[in-house]
Amino acid sequence: MTDEPLIPGEHVILVDRRPQRYHVAGSGPVCIVHPGGPGIGWEYLRMPAVEERLTLVYLEPIGTGQSARFDKADDYAIDRYSHFLAQVVDHLAVPAPLLLGHSHGGFVAQQYALRYPGRLGGLVLCATSPVTGIDFCNAAVANVQRFPHRFPDQPDAADIPHAFAAALAAGSDAAYTEALRRLLPIYLARPWLNPDLLHAMQDGLHAWVAPARAQEPPFDVRNQLDSLRVPTLILAGAHDFICGPTWARMLVDAIPDAELVTFADSGHVVHFEEAELFALSVADFAAAARITSWSLPDQSSPASDVHPGQPRQRRLLEPRS
Repeated sequence: MTDEPLIPGEHVILVDRRPQRYHVAGSGPVCIVHPGGPGIGWEYLRMPAVEERLTLVYLEPIGTGQSARFDKADDYAIDRYSHFLAQVVDHLAVPAPLLLGHSHGGFVAQQYALRYPGRLGGLVLCATSPVTGIDFCNAAVANVQRFPHRFPDQPDAADIPHAFAAALAAGSDAAYTEALRRLLPIYLARPWLNPDLLHAMQDGLHAWVAPARAQEPPFDVRNQLDSLRVPTLILAGAHDFICGPTWARMLVDAIPDAELVTFADSGHVVHFEEAELFALSVADFAAAARITSWSLPDQSSPASDVHPGQPRQRRLLEPRS
């Protein structure tokens, strides 16, 4: 690990004397990434195709991995996630970065954008919603119940409602992880198209149950989003069982400067199922929003600002016109 905020690798800062871990990968315009869950490890959101075009700063959300833990589940509230995100943004000291929030991370991103206006150059809301509550939950449950009928020839499809119930009832990290691994097919548009990839995703998924047990009022920022004055890209999978196009259209209708891209062959994990199109959409948006770029100094050049025995300095580059 390094003290340099944007050198590729692992980093840890202290927020209220508690650790907040993040990971840097890629090069180009700077995009801070907040994964979903809550309670799911950040690795599921790794985006190699985007890293070829942008510098990604992946947060390891509180309650997961090596980031902060709290004594009470209710401490994992969206306001708390937004507070920790704000400290990372301040630590990076990048003027007007891009912020990408996926699923529950999209709730956090919306809260951050509303609480700290003017600090972002662009906002990407992926597979998320401006509201939760009874209608939101009932729609998700109905999709869970319908899932086995969509894939009658797949024996594992019949397990999805049971896995969903097991995730809701899980009392340990191990039980929660196991239930989510069983549930993973519903997050994909075509889950059994490539069984090896599905199994790799299941094996790589790790989850922590405490954040998922937080009790707070339903999320609802629909009446606040018209105050946002930041370019916003909304990404939705056509087959997303929980945050599909219905909720994405609510976002685009509420945010003044927003555009919507719907991915016809994706579910909840658009970045995985249509990785190249997803990467192009985000990179084009970052370029249009003129998000500040980051690059390592050229250590072979006599004009380099790096000298033997001195720490490497970051270089922030404004995109060319």
